[in-house]
Parts: sequence; C-alpha cells; structure tokens
Amino acid sequence: MSQSSQNGQPLLELSDVVVRYGSKADATVALSGVSLSIAESPAAISTLAGESGSGKSTLANVVLGFTRPTTGSVRFRGEDVAGFSRRDWLGYRREVQAIFQDPFGVYNPFYPVQHVFTTAIKQFGLAESKADARRLVGDALEVVGLDEDLLTKHPHQLSGGQRQRMMMARAFLFRPRLIVADEPVSMVDASLRATILSVMTRMRDELGVVFLYITHDLSTAYQVGDDIHILYRGEIVESGPTRQVIDHPKHSYSKLLVSSVPVPDPDVRWAAKASLAPGEASGSIIDAGS
Repeated sequence: MSQSSQNGQPLLELSDVVVRYGSKADATVALSGVSLSIAESPAAISTLAGESGSGKSTLANVVLGFTRPTTGSVRFRGEDVAGFSRRDWLGYRREVQAIFQDPFGVYNPFYPVQHVFTTAIKQFGLAESKADARRLVGDALEVVGLDEDLLTKHPHQLSGGQRQRMMMARAFLFRPRLIVADEPVSMVDASLRATILSVMTRMRDELGVVFLYITHDLSTAYQVGDDIHILYRGEIVESGPTRQVIDHPKHSYSKLLVSSVPVPDPDVRWAAKASLAPGEASGSIIDAGS
C-alpha cells in the first residue's frame, strides 16, 4: 500500500529492498523485495508485524541507516539515502529517531539518567545555552508524563516503563518527523503497555510525529495502528488499514497470525474455532474477547 504526503511525496519510501547476509552461494535472505511507503501528513502509526525471524528488525535497521540494502533503495523526502553526505546523515538522524526493545541497554549504568539527554544535546547542538537545554529536556519529559526529579537517578533505580518513556523523551528532544519503535512494549508488564502506547498516540495526534511501529503483538497494533504491513520470511504479504487487515485477513499467513492471538475468554476462542472450516481463521481479535 502506498501512502503519500499532502504534497504527493512520501516521507519515507523503500523500493524493492533486498538484504542478504553471507556469500552468494550460501546467503541468508533477511529481506526480499520489500517496498513500503510512509506519508508525512497526516501523521500516522504504521505497523510492521510478523513473527520472530520475519525480518522486522532488519527492516528497522535499514530505515535507521544501520544496515545497507544489498539492492533496492531507501528514500527520505524523495532523496536516496545512499547518496547522503555526512551532513545529510546528521540531519537524517535528527529527523528519524529510534526507540528500542530493551531500554536498559541504551543507558550507561555509571551515569545518572540525565546523561543520555545531555550527550544528545551536546553532540547534535540542540541547545544554545544551559537554560535552553533544561527547557528542551523539561518539555520532552512533560510529553511522556515523567518528573524531572528522575533525571538524577541511575538507570537501575527506574522501572522498565520509566526507562522506556525516558527513551521516548530523548527521541522527542530532536523534534523528529519519524520514530522507529522496535517492540517498545515487549519488555514491560501489561499495566505499563497502555501508558507507553498512549504516549505514542499523543505524539501522533498532538505533535504530528509519524511512527513505524514494529511488533509481533497484533492486539497492540489493533489498538494504535492506522495501517499495517504483515511481514513473512522477509516479504510483505499483506498491507492495508489495520482493522481491515486484522478483522478480514486475506493472506494465509495473516490468517494464521490473527488466529494465534489469545483472547481473555478461552471458551469464546474455542467456540469460534469450532465453527470454522478446516484451515480458516477466526475474525476480529478484539470482538472475540468482548
């Protein structure tokens, strides 16, 4: 599915991206001809979903510039990133930020939490004075609902949810156009997932931040995603509006993925399965549990 911005040009566009590891004779294909387009406006949460090993994190690394495609192209506002200069990459990294699965791995345990903010501000020249820097950090923390007192604590003194929201605040320091969120709620408990997902939707709705939300959890994709791309063995096999794809999947793998989502009432799940023809997937993962 191709989405374009208001001026007709996508914010981010991947065209026939292939990523192979190893020699040609014995190569592992992580991505196979992936094409994906994300609009700049209106801001949306585009979900990339699939099982472990489907190529989700490889695609995230391609978007972030950590992995170069073997073939294919990545364009940002129409410009091929393969031709970026050092200055271009600096600008790209300000506009395209990341939130990773394990927030603890981002911190240096020897420094208080404030270190991740001051380092980013210094390296990218985000503030002209200490007062300006404090304002930037304060505004970012307000967006994610955290108190500035937490900045003096060390990473191990924060909960998993607080560490992840700190990373969201750090990403927002840059006022990015796109945030790549790679399994951002998979390492926090259920009570905190809603908080983190609500921060994402607020950043989309109120601040115009576009998200590429990478997950294996279709229930959270259903909650926050505007559109979804199902990745299977390195290929996008189905795309479309999130609720349409999840409620009425067409590809056999999409049907299998949807049917594997647990629901709160096992009797409902088994009753639904009993009424299906062999190999047919059940319907909405939300309605089934309501």
